[in-house]
Amino acid sequence: VPLAELSLMNKLIHTSLVESQQHVEILQRDPNSPLFSVKTFEELPLKKELLQGVYMMGFNRPSKIQEQALPLMLAYPPQNLIAQSQSGTGKTAAFVLAMLSRASASEKYPQCLCLAPTYELALQIGQVVRAIGKFCTDIKVNYAVRGNRVLKGAALEEQIIIGTPGTTLDWCFKQRILDLAKISLFVLDEADIMIDMQGLSCQSIRIHRALPKSCQVLLFSATYKEPVRAFAERIIPDPIVIKLREEELTLSNIRQYFMVCQGLDEQYRALCNLYGSFIIGQVMIFCQTRRLAVWLAGKMSQDGHQVAILTAELTVVQRASIIQRFREGKEKVLIATNVCARGIDVQQVTTVVNFGLPVDVDGGPDFETYLHRIGRAGRFGHRGIAFSVVQRDTVPLVHRIEEYFQTTIKQLDPYDMDELEKLAA
Repeated sequence: VPLAELSLMNKLIHTSLVESQQHVEILQRDPNSPLFSVKTFEELPLKKELLQGVYMMGFNRPSKIQEQALPLMLAYPPQNLIAQSQSGTGKTAAFVLAMLSRASASEKYPQCLCLAPTYELALQIGQVVRAIGKFCTDIKVNYAVRGNRVLKGAALEEQIIIGTPGTTLDWCFKQRILDLAKISLFVLDEADIMIDMQGLSCQSIRIHRALPKSCQVLLFSATYKEPVRAFAERIIPDPIVIKLREEELTLSNIRQYFMVCQGLDEQYRALCNLYGSFIIGQVMIFCQTRRLAVWLAGKMSQDGHQVAILTAELTVVQRASIIQRFREGKEKVLIATNVCARGIDVQQVTTVVNFGLPVDVDGGPDFETYLHRIGRAGRFGHRGIAFSVVQRDTVPLVHRIEEYFQTTIKQLDPYDMDELEKLAA
């Protein structure tokens, strides 16, 4: 699944902040820069209209990344900033607050420009601007995205422009309706996705070069690996870097078991025994193919289980809706192909079932997908449990996974109800 789609799904399903326990690391280039954190939004130089908007959004106190980033974003003189943090930690709300604070309602021209890698992500940022800026009635937003036609030579009066690099470039240099010389705050969101999508990083650099030297630049990325670092250094002079260390998926807090079956029907009976005796609450079940996922969802639905199915054929909005319903407990079982194996956080899931093991194109074990699948059960410090229901000819793959991860996967008898009940206890 493209990184942009994963990012959009996370933005759609994170209705509240992820309370990350990860350490915040600050790399400060300028020794004269202010460096402090806040514990409440009232400590920040925010207009009362913005405080109202923040509380309407349900943010009672700043997240870890907001505690460190907001004082720097709102400081005078303006600071250039690079912030690395995963989805759901409040980075969009942070730079939206910065844009709404920097924009002057009395000046009827664009002052803040935010670039996002896709149309959908740009619109999602705009929704956050509208929500937080609900009471800032004189500050307007426009979208430099495909389909939004503005007459050539027209004067833009909106103070905040959110767009994709290609259309923004067109507005600046071809249609000449966006004057970059007047931009005082430039936000580059999802930098790692920009680099991943051909041409976007070059377009972003071209836009940045036309900005005034006094323009504040804020760059955000879910990762801060070498390609992002190199890209950031090309466009941001002397930045302060804030890193919220990415949570590592680990098998150390996940108990792993496998069951051996003769065929598909026996695999299904083993799954029913497992679900009936052990699993209370919600479970994610992973299948290698869409066809298998559809078959399994049909069987479980016939047997009276509340089941949702997640595959790559669905639109991003449909997938996000399904994940949201699952998070809210409306369905107890989420059956997914590998579309959901990475990047999606459902905090209450502590049980994962592999209905067959993930394999690569050569028929060997897909170690990375296995890690991401069962890592869903051990997120945010939870103790998790993972079951693999496999056919006899794939047992050697189980042992290769054990050897690769230096872990133990204990065999269970799928019909030993006493043993399953002991696990449940």
